[in-house]
Amino acid sequence: MDLPRVNSRTPLQIASVMFPLGISEPKAASTMTAKPVVAGFLAALHPRKPKQRSTFAALIFLVCLTTYIFIAHSTSLSSIAMRQPQTSAADQLAHALETIQKSRLGDENATLRPSHESRPQLQLDTQEELAAVSSFLASLPQNVIPPSVDPKVSIDPQLVLDFDTRSPRAKEEVRVMVDELWSRHPVFVYSKYFSPAARELKAILNDLYLKPAPTIIDVDVREDSDILTPMLARLTGTDLPVLLIGGKVIGSTKEARALLERKELQKMITEAGAQIDGAKRKKHRK
Repeated sequence: MDLPRVNSRTPLQIASVMFPLGISEPKAASTMTAKPVVAGFLAALHPRKPKQRSTFAALIFLVCLTTYIFIAHSTSLSSIAMRQPQTSAADQLAHALETIQKSRLGDENATLRPSHESRPQLQLDTQEELAAVSSFLASLPQNVIPPSVDPKVSIDPQLVLDFDTRSPRAKEEVRVMVDELWSRHPVFVYSKYFSPAARELKAILNDLYLKPAPTIIDVDVREDSDILTPMLARLTGTDLPVLLIGGKVIGSTKEARALLERKELQKMITEAGAQIDGAKRKKHRK
């Protein structure tokens, strides 16, 4: 006997075979068959209700989100539109004030410049010129006297001074420059590198262990020696080497040796602001 195929319609076929004469099937079988039928019937009555609810909720969310974005964007645009004119007006006002101020300063400078330029050039005496040249050379090793300078006449102050030589305070600034120079360099030597007299003078000063150490410029090995040598001869009245203590010309090496033997050189150096044996004691402490 062949077995019947089993599918979704198997219960109905089995029922028709087993109960052909209208005999009712057991209650359990009828109950199991009725449950899927009822579920299918209910689903047929409301097939899209869950989907409609989800779609409706999503639509409401999108509408709310769009409304919020539109309101926020409109508020920000209105605030920016309100701020931009204020900022632009403030910038224009500041620019106008700056322009007025610059034009006023320009008018004042134009008014003052002719009277300032009409002031006479600063004239240096011999001591001031010697201090100005010494300050210029001692400030930077690369500073040189221009070859266009005539050593026989007074040098142009603008070449060696770092301030306006036509200003009303020029004379006062020269005085300050002189005081600062000799306080920083109380012992100053214009020397000749290959001169025996210069080597002797250096040895005398070296034995005093001065603090601060002497400032020594070897004129004969400089590129401006042809200008500087006759200029120093005019300003100091003596040949190289030249010893300056507190800005005062001491003279030759022979005169310096004589002052040293009489203890006068040490006194002059101390009064100028240098300390004898200061470098020696500092060296021993180390």
